[in-house]
Amino acid sequence: MKFGVIGSGSWGTALVKILTDNGHHVIWCVRSEKIAHHIQSRHHNPKYLSSVYFSNDQLTLTTSSADVFQQTDNILFAVPSAYVLDYINPNISLLHEKHTIISAVKGILPESNLLFNQWLKLKGLKEAQFVAIMGPCHAEEVAAEKLSYLTFAGIDTAKRNEIAGAFKTPFINTILSDDVDGVQYAAVLKNVYALGTGIANGLGYGDNFQSVFIANAAGEMKHFLQSVARQQNINYAASVYLGDLLVTCYSLFSRNRAFGNMIGKGYSVEAAKISMQMVAEGYPASNAMMEINRTVEAKMPIANTIFEILWKGLDPAHAFEALEQQLF
Repeated sequence: MKFGVIGSGSWGTALVKILTDNGHHVIWCVRSEKIAHHIQSRHHNPKYLSSVYFSNDQLTLTTSSADVFQQTDNILFAVPSAYVLDYINPNISLLHEKHTIISAVKGILPESNLLFNQWLKLKGLKEAQFVAIMGPCHAEEVAAEKLSYLTFAGIDTAKRNEIAGAFKTPFINTILSDDVDGVQYAAVLKNVYALGTGIANGLGYGDNFQSVFIANAAGEMKHFLQSVARQQNINYAASVYLGDLLVTCYSLFSRNRAFGNMIGKGYSVEAAKISMQMVAEGYPASNAMMEINRTVEAKMPIANTIFEILWKGLDPAHAFEALEQQLF
């Protein structure tokens, strides 16, 4: 199969590694000619996962997203949600019925407060043309070939299974799902809750409290997903829901936990953003999810507390003291 990949951060780099190692040709849209030249000549990404090396036999580098749309039918987005529209809006006219959009985006699109597939549907793309790739899966461990699990969600069974098969390796187990909206909302919310565990850690809370916090966050996520998707028969203890929440909340690789830890230690939001070299999706997501929940009306005290801290200037220590009494 032939794939186009948009995004040259750590997750994009890890996914390109999987595809090229499996013998699939990839047209990779990277940020700059300098990065493209470096990968072409030295066979690795100079900024992210630099220990990962690629075979140029399976790789074509470009800085033009139009090349990806024009030369491939399977287009994978692995960029922060804030930048998705920068790549797809200029190429809307190039989308056709043979394209499959594969999303590794773990955020809500800005301004619209829509999931990627919801936005694409408004633009005329059929639901069957969309497949979501979700975790739990840190790019660093994929690059190190540590056993990981990826969930592929789509309503076109044949297309979803074909895409999943392209990523199957001895160290990547693939799981299939038809809960397209649910797995994406779960990926958004787990980043918000990981910010909360980081804040708790920065404030000095120990493992005992954080375990209670995450257990309550899992229940809150389930309540929201059941409310928004109206699916009662989903196993919310599965890896793409609970597993992704756990690894993002606990792992030292988690940029959202790191961002929250700085907030808990007294950094301002702006100072934390400057200190981070990568985007913490949980920050914009905390605002977007509260906007979405105005319609859903799920009870979400944890997500609301994180929103109040990050967007309303609520003191983290006072906010968590109040939250303590709502957990069980």
